[in-house]
Amino acid sequence: MSQIKKVLIANRGEIALRVIRACRDMGIRTVAVYSTVDRDAMHVQLADESVCIGPGPARDSYLNESAILTAALLTNADAIHPGYGFLSERADFAQKVEQHGMIWIGPSPEMIIRMGDKVNAKQTAIECGLPVVPGSDGALESLDDALATAEKIGYPVMLKASAGGGGRGMRPVMSAGDMAEAYQLTKNEAKSAFGDDTLYMEKLLLHPRHIEFQVLGDKHGNVVIFGERDCSLQRRNQKVMEECPAAALSQKQRDDMIDICKTAAKKMGYTNAGTFEFMFEDGKFYFLEMNTRLQVEHPVTEMVYGVDLVREQIRVAAGEKLGYTQSNVVPHGHAIEFRINAEDPETFIPNPGKITLYAPSGGLGVRVDSAVYTGYAIPPTYDSMIAKLIVHAQNRPACIMRATRALDEFVIEGVKTTIPLQQKLLSNKDVKQLNFDNHWLENFLKKDE
Repeated sequence: MSQIKKVLIANRGEIALRVIRACRDMGIRTVAVYSTVDRDAMHVQLADESVCIGPGPARDSYLNESAILTAALLTNADAIHPGYGFLSERADFAQKVEQHGMIWIGPSPEMIIRMGDKVNAKQTAIECGLPVVPGSDGALESLDDALATAEKIGYPVMLKASAGGGGRGMRPVMSAGDMAEAYQLTKNEAKSAFGDDTLYMEKLLLHPRHIEFQVLGDKHGNVVIFGERDCSLQRRNQKVMEECPAAALSQKQRDDMIDICKTAAKKMGYTNAGTFEFMFEDGKFYFLEMNTRLQVEHPVTEMVYGVDLVREQIRVAAGEKLGYTQSNVVPHGHAIEFRINAEDPETFIPNPGKITLYAPSGGLGVRVDSAVYTGYAIPPTYDSMIAKLIVHAQNRPACIMRATRALDEFVIEGVKTTIPLQQKLLSNKDVKQLNFDNHWLENFLKKDE
């Protein structure tokens, strides 16, 4: 049995609830932390204990490391699960958790550091045999270096902030004449957003798909790859819909990449959950980055593979061996996740406010991960995602049919949501026939204006 008896969840919303439920299934007690604006949040109500850690702004609460550590020590928590976002990829926080004698439920601080910096991550990927996008050998030293590198790999190229993330600190450059301005703008943006203006460069792929592979490793050298997800339907580099498996891949492409990812994860000594993200174009994969945490879209993998990834995270963190081997990881059917945000479905302006009626869809193969309820007031303080609808069926066409039904059934009143956009996407011929890439949704929305 796990040596972990009590877990503090350093997060909020649906992911906090997701971790609480996994802990309850394992007989583990939970501690919720919350800001003053989240006093009535569902994760606070469902945890065994709860501690207020500060006022609304994330920097004063969910990013307040000392307040969270103090809450963990006061409640005698054995471990901390960071969820995703907030402190989930802060190596210094992971180190502090361990220094205070608690278990960090995630990859090691060393791995977070190694894969969190885009330049180091790419170098590690190359060393571990992952295919990479042609680009600079490291950080760009100057504008002249940027021009020379672009000349070598060929335009168009993409300038990227080494410390970037969430779609920020990235700028395409179509020709040498555009480089000087783009280089300076990207450096300024990187400095402002991340406090680090280090840039690197990659070949710009014009029609790529975004394919990612779920990694799980234990402290005994065992690694399992739970197949892949297609996350190509994105707006401003933010995922809108995710699928498992990626129907655009052939079985050979899938099998080859699972082998490559498994070898790479073993070589780097990866532990706990993570995701290798790739661009996929013309039958070739190119390493993009690694997320050293649980992903928002992890439920589609859970539905297809019948695995509780959070449970496995907790078991691995406690020093247990993985409950799976590669040979008994077998996919069944198809799953799609829809991110439902409290936003205007046309302008995407956040629409916080009170939910006057919340009636999620249900039935066979339908899962809803959410932390809202009728009467809940969505605060304007945090991310606008309020629910994830995950649908599973025996194949992709059947999954689309079931998802159409589930979206039609889903009722949220009092605030605007992105459900109408998801309905529009599902009825689109290109989406049904897999005729889309990373840029498709942006173009679709422009046509719709």
